[in-house]
Amino acid sequence: MSFIIPYLREKLRLILVWVLFAAVFIVSFYLYRLPLLAVLYPTALCFIFGIIIAAFLFVRDYNKHKILRELKERSDIVILSELGLFSSLTDNDYRCIIEHLCDEKHKTEQQKTKMYDDMIDYYTIWVHQIKTPIASMQLHLKQEDTSLSRKLSSDLLHIEQYVEMVLTYLRMESDTTDYVFREIKLDKILKDNIRRLRGDFIMKNISLSFEETEVSVITDEKWLSFVIGQLLSNSLKYTKNGSVTIKVESPKTLCITDTGIGIAPEDIPRVFEKGFTGYHGREYSAASGLGLYLCKQICGRLGVHIAIESEIDKGTTVRLKLDKKVYT
Repeated sequence: MSFIIPYLREKLRLILVWVLFAAVFIVSFYLYRLPLLAVLYPTALCFIFGIIIAAFLFVRDYNKHKILRELKERSDIVILSELGLFSSLTDNDYRCIIEHLCDEKHKTEQQKTKMYDDMIDYYTIWVHQIKTPIASMQLHLKQEDTSLSRKLSSDLLHIEQYVEMVLTYLRMESDTTDYVFREIKLDKILKDNIRRLRGDFIMKNISLSFEETEVSVITDEKWLSFVIGQLLSNSLKYTKNGSVTIKVESPKTLCITDTGIGIAPEDIPRVFEKGFTGYHGREYSAASGLGLYLCKQICGRLGVHIAIESEIDKGTTVRLKLDKKVYT
């Protein structure tokens, strides 16, 4: 019905012309006072032939309609071969235009993909290159144990995190990002990130409450580690004094709680938006508004539900629900 009614409305003028011709035909027969059978017989023949032709045209136009709708959805070059049933000169002109537009679209997509791949390759090489001097400086700073060396080590760690964030952001835009799902120990990811951030805990004099969870989850270790590392970094960044608590609630829900400055109630619904920093984020000029956005995007791909609860000047709790099964 979605095609028939608009089709009949489009052909209304043609139908009216056909009715007019039929009326002229009948009136002419009537004026010449021909026998009724002489009128009905040719009229019936014309009606039958008209119905056959109308049905043929309807089927042809309906097939065109289906092909064009499918072409609109897919924009696939393969479907263009089916446009051969467009036989009129105008139809062929449209077919040529469509083929040209599809070719241009295909070329544009190839160029865009190549440019994107080149950019990813460049930043990947850049990240690996920049990590070399960072690792070298960290190695030299570990040979000293002064307040300055600890501060510089912390700054280098943040630089490394920002570099990883750039690469993660670029990879997130790709449809070909590889995810390797397997069963892993949650404690391993937590301990690796705590060990990496231990300098910040010590330097800021923030206590850590953590007990081994003995929980196993099916996920991608690299990407989940990025999320947890980002959440712990946020806790440290926005906690001036107090503590950070890591625990697991049932069922398999990782909770990271801090006693930091908290998040304004009106900002909570938007904390996962790209580029959104909120009231406190504007006070911290280093805030980029990308960290939680990346966490949300990665969690969505890992099948992990992430939620935030917070109160101003009381702290923030982030929950990662890890019990969802992911099939790949």
